[in-house]
Amino acid sequence: MPPDTEWALKFLKESLRTSHISHVVDEVHPLHGDAPPSNGPNVPISPERLQYLRELISYILHGRAIIFHYNVTLLIILALFCLFHLAEKLRQKSRWLIIEQDPAAKSEQLDQANEVSGIASEAGSSSSSTLDGSLASKLTLKPVDIDVERQPLLGTRQQSTASVAEKPRNAILNSLNYLLTYQPRPIPFINRTLPSNGTSIFVLSYLALNAFYHLYQLPFESRFFFAFADRAGTMFIVNLPLLYLLAAKNQPLKILTGRSYEALNIYHRRVGELMCFEAFVHFASMLIWRLLVSPAWLKTGSTFREYITHPLILLGLGAFVSYELLFFTSLGSFRERWYELFLASHVTLQIAALAFLWLHFYTSRPYVFASLVIFMLDRIVWRLLVKSDKFTADLTILEDDQTLLLSADWDIPSQSNQGCLNRIKQSIRHGWDPADHVFITVPALGRSHALQAHPFTIASAAPVEGSADSPSHAWLSLLIRIQSGFTSSLLEYARSNKRAMVRLDGPYGSHDPLNMLRSCDNAILISGGSGIAVVFPLAWALATRHRGKRQVHLIWVIHSRAQRAWLPEERIADLRKFGVFVTIPEPTNEAGRPDIAGYISNLTTAAEGRVGFVVSGPDGLNRTARNACARMVREGADIQLRIEKFGW
Repeated sequence: MPPDTEWALKFLKESLRTSHISHVVDEVHPLHGDAPPSNGPNVPISPERLQYLRELISYILHGRAIIFHYNVTLLIILALFCLFHLAEKLRQKSRWLIIEQDPAAKSEQLDQANEVSGIASEAGSSSSSTLDGSLASKLTLKPVDIDVERQPLLGTRQQSTASVAEKPRNAILNSLNYLLTYQPRPIPFINRTLPSNGTSIFVLSYLALNAFYHLYQLPFESRFFFAFADRAGTMFIVNLPLLYLLAAKNQPLKILTGRSYEALNIYHRRVGELMCFEAFVHFASMLIWRLLVSPAWLKTGSTFREYITHPLILLGLGAFVSYELLFFTSLGSFRERWYELFLASHVTLQIAALAFLWLHFYTSRPYVFASLVIFMLDRIVWRLLVKSDKFTADLTILEDDQTLLLSADWDIPSQSNQGCLNRIKQSIRHGWDPADHVFITVPALGRSHALQAHPFTIASAAPVEGSADSPSHAWLSLLIRIQSGFTSSLLEYARSNKRAMVRLDGPYGSHDPLNMLRSCDNAILISGGSGIAVVFPLAWALATRHRGKRQVHLIWVIHSRAQRAWLPEERIADLRKFGVFVTIPEPTNEAGRPDIAGYISNLTTAAEGRVGFVVSGPDGLNRTARNACARMVREGADIQLRIEKFGW
């Protein structure tokens, strides 16, 4: 390697490692024409090349200084969301204090609800929950079709919305809310489900922010292309802590924004996709720089093989390959087919990627360290030491032979017996909240499953807090639908074993859906299939612990009659006894799809005050319910909506 090339590369590497532009200015003075430097060290390089090198380094370091403000911008955005969440939380609390001040629902409200939903007055004492002659029979049904489980829920609203139109409304604001709430159809051909327009706009804004910081004040000249390549790597690095923060099951964002990790998972995936794209841009741009753009005197290695096998490049390749593999193994199609492999690879690849990135470049280390701290605190300190506990569970195979009920019960420790950490209810042994979920591990299934943890929503009602003298009892039930892998192995184990030792990691979830419903004058919960595990605990909590002057409606769309066994008849009867209006239409494999949009229109039109919706089911049901609510918002209805999507 020529002396000028060797010196230039060393000078470039040292300057970028220190990220300190004064190092360039102070130690190597500018050259003028052909005159040697008057002060400073002698350098084996021409003045033109030295000036070019100084400009290139200045552009790179200036870009890194700009990107420092990226994290400040993210903190400002987070602070705004925190303020919005705090204000909304205060508004919700003031509303539910008014709504719940009278624990008994008014009789006229019950009569009105019976009239709207078509439920006969004797339905509350009926043991049948398939409502012949009720609202279920008035819902427009689609004819039975092949593979109805995968078809979207489509219904035509035929009911009048006159009473909604009479409500005071701001047409422009309502139209804007409609557009933000509306969820487009899946992408054609690839059939990828899209989120609501509001979520898409937020994601696009995040991507635009990153594009701005990537391109801002870059010299768009081929001779400075290295600055573009370095900026891509820097954008990857500064997003690293955000990626791990959004992936953590125990995160401060839940407290700050009211959204738990599963609600923020869509943003975790988009951040990961952006980072993988930036990593590819960084990798490809460095190759383009070395092969096509770089001046001959600044090339690393006399041959491409020497360049690609340089330790710095190999470490970068290791990090690049690790994160790209993380991306491909995180795709929905891969997770659904090989979930166990996804779990194992996600841990090992993350550790390998962080190690490669730490060694690849010095300036990445603060971000790598922050990411590693988040990862270790979440995985080891919280999930294994604080939130994990062992229980003996009963295993029951349900009627359809493809659903398993895992149940356990225990006395919740009284506060006087709780340790320092347990007093803040970290472990599920101290209870859970409606719609929470847990990760379960069954060591008895063998070594391959001993380190795996699979998420399931708690289908049973949350325990009521007891007193110091009479602690409450916890009854936990999980509905496990059999797929391949872990659930299939658990089913085979349950055929010969009625009990198993399980490790429960949790609970996880958010109070936001329940708090939202409590602040509404009407609560409407819609579920499809196993989505009942989400909405039943919410309905139970509203009917028992948070009773007040509100109507509560629950509709459960089932695919077959065998699914009725997922929720015991006595629980349905109890809900009705407490004043919840339960609708379970005929199974879709017999009568087709119910008109969910018409159901939403009927109840919203006749409702007085704010209407809260919680929907949990397949993508088709979620989209249909969301768009029906969006249309009612456009017409002036006061609606709050939460979609609790199940599936991973």
